Amino acid sequence: MFRNYVNKVNRILKQFRINGNRNIISILCAIGGTATLLITVYKMDFFSNVNAMQLKNKSPKIVVLTAREKRFIRFASVDYDGQVYMTPNDFLKSVLEADPTPRMYRKLLGQTDLQKIKDATPPISQNSTRLFRSLGENGIISYTEYLFLLSILMKPQSGFTIAFNMYDTDHNGKIDKNEFLIVEKIFSNVWNRKRGVIRELTDQEQYVDDEQGLQKKHFVDTTLVFHFFGKESNTDLNIDDFKAFMKHLQREVLELEFNEFSRGLMTISEVDFAKILLRYTYLGTAEYDKYINRLMENLKDTKGITFEDFEAFFQFLKNLEDFTLAIRMYILADHPISEEGFQKAVHMCTGRNLSEHLVHTMFVIFDENGDGLLSYREFIAIMKDRLHRGFKSFVNKKGYKAFKSCVRHEMETLA
Repeated sequence: MFRNYVNKVNRILKQFRINGNRNIISILCAIGGTATLLITVYKMDFFSNVNAMQLKNKSPKIVVLTAREKRFIRFASVDYDGQVYMTPNDFLKSVLEADPTPRMYRKLLGQTDLQKIKDATPPISQNSTRLFRSLGENGIISYTEYLFLLSILMKPQSGFTIAFNMYDTDHNGKIDKNEFLIVEKIFSNVWNRKRGVIRELTDQEQYVDDEQGLQKKHFVDTTLVFHFFGKESNTDLNIDDFKAFMKHLQREVLELEFNEFSRGLMTISEVDFAKILLRYTYLGTAEYDKYINRLMENLKDTKGITFEDFEAFFQFLKNLEDFTLAIRMYILADHPISEEGFQKAVHMCTGRNLSEHLVHTMFVIFDENGDGLLSYREFIAIMKDRLHRGFKSFVNKKGYKAFKSCVRHEMETLA
């Protein structure tokens, strides 16, 4: 029997060495060497004691997942060496759909799979508005890159240009891989907020492993790295190529969203446009129907919204903060927000004009009093929700949790 326990201990020690748990072995040996360890195994459950020692020497990590972390984990469909990743197709679904495609498990990737991804990734010179659709499942996107890509969809291009130029130390319009990773992290950190200490991680949340959130301690070159810096990650990224990438990504997502409603036609209906505006909001069913019914009852000229008008409007939304400031100046000057005033404010912020029909359609949606003027507070609040697609729409709208969420949202707005 004693020999059986010796063999058992040897197997346990071997397993710990494989897993790198040398600190636990050192603690046990310091207590009294192998003999003490044998007695411990004989008298009680060894693994319970190991867990107790771990808890005594290092308290368990306690974190709360942010909405973005939760969403990334839900949509990420592949796993490499314990790190979860999105595919390009996962990313598109995460910004366009409420829920991921049902799956039994994540696909486990090996070195061969990474080599195939590397070989399939086109260079930046071949970037297009179909890049993510053409790559499909053949690519990996890390959590940091996920946040960075969201920033591209929601922030004006000027901020990225400034950051790019800051790290272009020799002013040649190019940055290398390491400099880009710094720029990427700057925009990713905008999304990160301090987590509250509430509960231990569950098995489903094991990916929050260290101070970098979902990032493990090892790093792997991803699809974006190969696309920007070549197969060997040794070329520089040109600012003009990066601007084209941003423009193409924005257009690709908008094309998918537009095509969902256009059904192959050149335009979408004004009602469908309103549905797209309202789809990522806190509105309850009754409030949602109020806006749709208002449009259907009061819009006389229905000629549809073209993709060009659709794209111009969402480019304007990326400058919503500047637009809000301009609108406040109108209010302070005691000017009502008419369609003409709205157009002026948009032009001040973006240098572009929206079509008269699109602006009129919006005014009908947000003309609460029927006086031909914009209810700007409603408009700004709803457009902020719409701009942050995917993070404010799929929430519980009932009960105490919804009340707390609403209060928190208002407090953050006032801060």
